[in-house]
Amino acid sequence: MKLSRSLRALLFAALLLLIPASSFAGVFISVGIAPPPLPVYAQPPIPAPGYMWTPGYWAWGPAGYYWVPGTWVQPPTVGFLWTPGYWGWSGGFYLFHAGYWGPHIGFYGGINYGFGYGGLGYQGGYWNHGQFNYNTSVNNVSNVHITNVYNHTVVNNTTVNSTSFNGGTGGIQTRPTAQEQAAVNENHVQPTAAQVQHVNQAQNNPQLRASENGGKPAIAATSTAGNFKNAVPARTAGGQVNTAVYKAAAANGGRVPSGMQDPGSVRPATATMTRPTTPNYGEANRPATPSTTSTTTTRPATPSATTTRPATPNYGEANKPATQSATKTDAYRPQPSTSSNPEPKTSASEPSHPETSSHPETTPKSKPSAQSKPAPKSHSEHEEKPK
Repeated sequence: MKLSRSLRALLFAALLLLIPASSFAGVFISVGIAPPPLPVYAQPPIPAPGYMWTPGYWAWGPAGYYWVPGTWVQPPTVGFLWTPGYWGWSGGFYLFHAGYWGPHIGFYGGINYGFGYGGLGYQGGYWNHGQFNYNTSVNNVSNVHITNVYNHTVVNNTTVNSTSFNGGTGGIQTRPTAQEQAAVNENHVQPTAAQVQHVNQAQNNPQLRASENGGKPAIAATSTAGNFKNAVPARTAGGQVNTAVYKAAAANGGRVPSGMQDPGSVRPATATMTRPTTPNYGEANRPATPSTTSTTTTRPATPSATTTRPATPNYGEANKPATQSATKTDAYRPQPSTSSNPEPKTSASEPSHPETSSHPETTPKSKPSAQSKPAPKSHSEHEEKPK
């Protein structure tokens, strides 16, 4: 009986090791060392219509932190969106909150994963009558023929940084909104089989370990899940990564050894992020009048009035941007808007010629009336004629 119980315990432990943390719905991993900063990388082109982007993140395994490359995947069902997983600090440990599929985007720690995941909601696209509409300003979809596309410039109202965890001394200081909290209680679908295989393959690749790559993985993103050939490498690491600390923490059960410092406790103060006011994107959220420009530009709507457009419209099923902008961000983090000067406009009420107020005014003299005519001169008043 004792042998049988021991075998069952060993089999159960082995099963847990085979299942990656990102495939669980709740919090199952706690680590005593902060995850490395997010690396900077470009998004590979979409393999075919119908795929959706899932950003890369740091996961924890027996060898310590390892990078799970961002990749294109097919959603499990029509109308569902991907909420990325995130690390959150609580009670001296970093806890992993797994990602999931659902009808709305939930809370993912305010982490700026890029490519439409700026910390709140998702600005990379929306569902419309069973088809997913792609925002070409943050998605690399120019290589395939997709008719359901639009171009909306994503304005990043956050302090751009590579912080990869929420809470704590150097983490992102945000809390879930009411909409994000409501999304947690919705029906969720766990990562697909392709995503699980993708995570397992990343865990077994030594090049993706933080203790080996210094926060700059050679495989930062892939075109499809599990396909690590012809992958996109990271451009740069998100910050300084001490490989010795991460290697020692992996050998110490996920805790920083005595005499070493947790990298998360020395992050700069710029890790504090001001969240954008974007509503929660989803099929059921429809704005009354969608906008296609940011609030950094104020344009006159009529010759006598001006309007300020909303910063980030809440696209829904039936609303598509009317115009297209030309800005496209292919890097890991969308850059802050640099439009500080409003576009010059000429009002119809303005004169089309220079003003003449600086010149003396010339007013024509009025003719004297009959009553104001001078009396005729007398003979003595006439000029003397020359002799």
